[in-house]
Amino acid sequence: MTRTAQLHPDGKTRCPWPGEDAFYVAYHDNEWGVPEYDDRALYEKLILDGFQAGLSWITILRKRENFRKAFDDFQPEKIARYTDKKVHALMNDAGIVRNRAKIEGTVASAKSYLEIMEKGPGFSKFLWDFVDGKPKVNLFKTTASVPASTPLSIKISKELGGRGFKFVGPTIVYAFMQATGMVNDHLVTCFCHQACSGKLRVPRLKKK
Repeated sequence: MTRTAQLHPDGKTRCPWPGEDAFYVAYHDNEWGVPEYDDRALYEKLILDGFQAGLSWITILRKRENFRKAFDDFQPEKIARYTDKKVHALMNDAGIVRNRAKIEGTVASAKSYLEIMEKGPGFSKFLWDFVDGKPKVNLFKTTASVPASTPLSIKISKELGGRGFKFVGPTIVYAFMQATGMVNDHLVTCFCHQACSGKLRVPRLKKK
């Protein structure tokens, strides 16, 4: 069914997917589609999108703080050193999605992230160079027009996979691109469409 932007009681017109859920609406308004350039935050989002595979994003979003606590605030330097004992402990953590392949994939991806940080231009620049450093603004009017993946997400997926990242299929990568503002897929009638690409995020964690 084709779905267009919806008018909310606060007078703002939004993409239809958050519905009336205040928690989800806040994520839509303040995070989704806002350009993210922080290396660590990009790693966190990529990992969480991987955990979403087979689930809904709202399920992961509601557990996000549990994930952050369990995975040392998604600091790749710490995650790359996780032992089998730590993986076993995570498998017993009811606050997260207990999937061994995804947990072990998080560790593998942390190692790949560190390699890019050490040998390359940095994780953020590595990703944003695929879109020439600025958001690609789409002009979709209905959710039926929004793709699940694109030739570019396929390209990025192959590059990430080739570097050792796990759970980075084209659909996961495109969802990641949407959320981190690499593409602006807010519907054109959504109030966020015009505003979000010009916003800047403040890193949640201070760089050491």
